[in-house]
Amino acid sequence: MSLDLSARRAPGPAALYRIRAVTRRHWLVLSRSPHRLFDVLVWPAVDTLLYGSIGLFAADAGGSTGTDLGVFLLSGTVLWHLVHQTQISLATGFLEETWSRNVLGLLTTPLRGWEYLAGVGLFALLRTAVSTTAVAGLALAAYAFDVTSLGLGLLPVAALLLACGWAVALLVVGLVLRYGSGAEALVWGALSVVMPLSGVFYPVSTLPAPLRPVAEALSTTHVFAVGRALAAGHGMPWRELALATGGTALLLGAGMLGLARMLRSFRRRGLITRYS
Repeated sequence: MSLDLSARRAPGPAALYRIRAVTRRHWLVLSRSPHRLFDVLVWPAVDTLLYGSIGLFAADAGGSTGTDLGVFLLSGTVLWHLVHQTQISLATGFLEETWSRNVLGLLTTPLRGWEYLAGVGLFALLRTAVSTTAVAGLALAAYAFDVTSLGLGLLPVAALLLACGWAVALLVVGLVLRYGSGAEALVWGALSVVMPLSGVFYPVSTLPAPLRPVAEALSTTHVFAVGRALAAGHGMPWRELALATGGTALLLGAGMLGLARMLRSFRRRGLITRYS
């Protein structure tokens, strides 16, 4: 596998075949390891039941205000799993190669770096689709919340969240390549830090004052602000959407640049010996 992500050519039949093979490899690992479905179905269901029940309790206790809170909690849960599942799927897709000691094997194949990323990215999309559909279905069945009620504005929000998940995953994979297994905790921990700062369920104005500038600098903050506006029926906040789009583009660029630099360091320092 070539480690040069910039050495990219138009995808021909062979490249598409290799991308499909990578996707199938990871899908088979998931489908034949039932315990791996815990992250895909069980945790999302737990989140939906937890926040949905809190929202229902608030609606019963607080009238229209409580109802609004319930909508924000459920819409935030569904949207959060878009970015969460994308990031986890892409990052653990790479970790699977390290756990199975397959990195050296990949490097001896004709597979190019961008083909591998495309294959794992496609797998991440499939896994995210399964998980998010399950969350949305449970929210509809248990709490009568239909995420499609957000309207067509849901499409750019979903696309931006998927891109954010990709970007964070690329940064994390780069750090794992550079620093080894000690950085693997970031796969699960990175978004745990981002979540409260992004205002998934509430405006960031409710955060402590020292944290608000940090929150405003995150692209995810503006994406979820758009989601809350749609959930509240206020229409599309174009300024927030523009900030979210620009911030996500910068984050994605930083993720790709960071991964490329870590890959070069990985090759130059001979760090492949960690996985042989």
